[in-house]
Amino acid sequence: MNKPIVSILMPMKNAEAFIEECVESILHQTLKDWELVVVDDHSEDNSFRILLDYSRKDQRIKVLKNDGRGIIKALQKAYGASSGQYISRMDADDVMILDKLELMLEQLQSKGKGHIAVGLVKYFSAAGVGNGYLQYATWLNKLTLSASNFSDIYKECSIPSPCWMIHRTDFELCGGFEAEVYPEDYDLAFRFRKKGLKIAAVKKVVHLWRDYPTRTSRTDEHYSDNRFLDLKIRHFLEQDYDTDLPLVIWGAGHRGKKIARLLAENGVAFEWFCNNPKKIGREIYGTYLQDLSRLFEKERAQVLVSISSFHTPKKIQSLILEFVQHQYFRLS
Repeated sequence: MNKPIVSILMPMKNAEAFIEECVESILHQTLKDWELVVVDDHSEDNSFRILLDYSRKDQRIKVLKNDGRGIIKALQKAYGASSGQYISRMDADDVMILDKLELMLEQLQSKGKGHIAVGLVKYFSAAGVGNGYLQYATWLNKLTLSASNFSDIYKECSIPSPCWMIHRTDFELCGGFEAEVYPEDYDLAFRFRKKGLKIAAVKKVVHLWRDYPTRTSRTDEHYSDNRFLDLKIRHFLEQDYDTDLPLVIWGAGHRGKKIARLLAENGVAFEWFCNNPKKIGREIYGTYLQDLSRLFEKERAQVLVSISSFHTPKKIQSLILEFVQHQYFRLS
């Protein structure tokens, strides 16, 4: 068998209810030159047996057992068993649109190395998709349509994990799945950015994202909010922290305090502003909280803005931007 042009890497655990629909969507792709490398992460249902049946019928499908535990170990094993010139990832509970692989490959081949192909996504659910997920998909797709996925990376993971494709050499340049850091998709997106990859956008929905109550992103502690903040601060300090500018935290809620603690633990000096009268003047993590109005007196600063959700009015963000010329990062 010749080397396939695209390797699709898929970790799997207890996906019996969805795996056939997922694999069928791959088998029916308009692009036929692919391999699917599935690593079963200790499933307790019939997922592995179902995949074995598929692999006996189609030699493009490889099915392996995870040596360790968890998605990262599974992805590492899948990548080690792959041979394609281009690398893509798939989740065992999702569905590919018919021409997903073809369109993403066309984008990469037309743009050349140094690019990552990203397509539009759509959530679906038997029980109905919640507003939070709908807003997240809308936000992701808006970024993809303008090929600006890296511009808002500090808000949320802006490269949808099962909907990217990259040249193998670029993937290895970014460290691939070597880093054992969760959330692994968010960490990888930051590393794509760090290496200066450019977005090759497929401007149509090519991936259907399934939502359901036991989805890993909902239940696994590796995807809890506190890990997201840890990850953001680490990459901020590595990639964007400007020691020539004063560093400022805006907000002293739960997330603002977590940001302050992480900075203090890393020995990074900062100023801290809020508009809560009960907190102004208090010392937390060795820093006194100041009235927000004093922030507007600064001519230049790097401001880490702690905002709790996508519902925060744009005027609040604009207020900060209006008065302060800075590198702007929304960390929550």
